[in-house]
Amino acid sequence: MTVATLAVIFAASGAVFTGALGLLFLRDPARGFAITTHRLEQLPQVMSDRYFALALLALGSAVYGDFKVIAYLFAVYAFVSFADAWIYARINRPYVKHVAAGVLSIIVMVTALVALNPGVTA
Repeated sequence: MTVATLAVIFAASGAVFTGALGLLFLRDPARGFAITTHRLEQLPQVMSDRYFALALLALGSAVYGDFKVIAYLFAVYAFVSFADAWIYARINRPYVKHVAAGVLSIIVMVTALVALNPGVTA
């Protein structure tokens, strides 16, 4: 087994583990908080960290310059934005900003996908 293969396995394992935590929070938020040792009172600080991390991911994708990575990342951003919009819309809370973030993410994603075709120019 190569180090490259091991890195891919580790990355996939991280995705599985993180996805499992997402499912746990979806099914049993109290247990999710207990297992991750997160505290509801610290949620604003946790969200701040998450937004900084998302900004660093976007910056990294831009610096790396791989349009597949940019398209994938912003597809995920669109998912997060629309999922948040759905959560807030269901409880009659403002959600337009989340929809706008999702639409802007899709614009970035589509632009990156178009940029993959070397025959397309602006």
